[in-house]
Amino acid sequence: MRLEARDRLSRPMLVAAPFAALAFTFAVAALFVAWAGAPVGRTVALIFDGGFGSRFAWSETLTRATPLVLTGLAAAISFRAHLYNIGAEGQLYAGALAAVAVGGLHGGTGFELPAVVLFPAMLGCAMAAGAALMALPALAKTRFGVDEVVTTLLLNFIVLLFVSMMLDGPMKDPAAMGWPQSVTLAGDLELDKLVPRTRVHTGLLYALALAVIAWVALRATTFGFEVRAVGANARAARFAGVPVERTLVLVALASGAVAGLAGAIEVAGRTGYVTLDMSPGYGYTGIVIAMLAGLNPLGVVAAAVFVAGVLVGADSMSRAVAVPTYIADVIVAVALLAMLVANQATRYRLRWR
Repeated sequence: MRLEARDRLSRPMLVAAPFAALAFTFAVAALFVAWAGAPVGRTVALIFDGGFGSRFAWSETLTRATPLVLTGLAAAISFRAHLYNIGAEGQLYAGALAAVAVGGLHGGTGFELPAVVLFPAMLGCAMAAGAALMALPALAKTRFGVDEVVTTLLLNFIVLLFVSMMLDGPMKDPAAMGWPQSVTLAGDLELDKLVPRTRVHTGLLYALALAVIAWVALRATTFGFEVRAVGANARAARFAGVPVERTLVLVALASGAVAGLAGAIEVAGRTGYVTLDMSPGYGYTGIVIAMLAGLNPLGVVAAAVFVAGVLVGADSMSRAVAVPTYIADVIVAVALLAMLVANQATRYRLRWR
């Protein structure tokens, strides 16, 4: 038995593959729900109802999806070039910290700038912080061949320790009654609400616009062609004249910048300040979203909404039936594995001998 490439890709199989993967995912989740002794149909219905069944459910899902779209884009952009950025979590925190550091200048003693100047500066510094955090692994890879998976992953822990130090030190809010959190942004630096009386903010529009820009850039620009060429075969791309090292560095900077922007959007749109538990693993979940989307920037939006809906729905479901919220992690993990297998099945077939 061996894998053999198909002569051509079947369009019906390409369309059916995601639905088959989702059906398999919920079949596996149903087994775990039944094992827990809960009614399978009601549990699944509660998950979907909690994530998509009402105006409030949709608002919470879209709020949760906003940073997931950005971290998913960060992973999708870098993975397209076979540059595996596992450090979006740290880059998100670096961007959030930079945003608060710049936003804290507003209304400070002896130094004030209008919000129309500080807001773009805040976003720019957040993107620069994320990009700078990704520059070192990229240069280490291109110059010395160091594995970027290890360096980006370990930088996450370094950044979190640095954030902890800053929250207990220079950037600690004196009005937080000892709680380790940063100073808050001024009200005119926060993002407006997209839907009244909900937590959905205009950061969602930033994320959607960036997804469209990334999709166009990868498909319709010379740089996008170079990224796809390097990701397909770096040696062949170099032989064809593509500057592989420069492309990898630019991809790394773009990926880190998008992840840093996610931190700034989360601070300006939802929290208003930085804490160590600000992100429940958005950076790592973004990797799953990018893979679920097949590294397609527009697919990242759909995958982020799906994952956010499952996570929000699981929180609602756990209060109604005796099933832990960890079932959402099971659903997301199985969905990723099932999607990878389904994608392989569209390109390869088993040949028996």
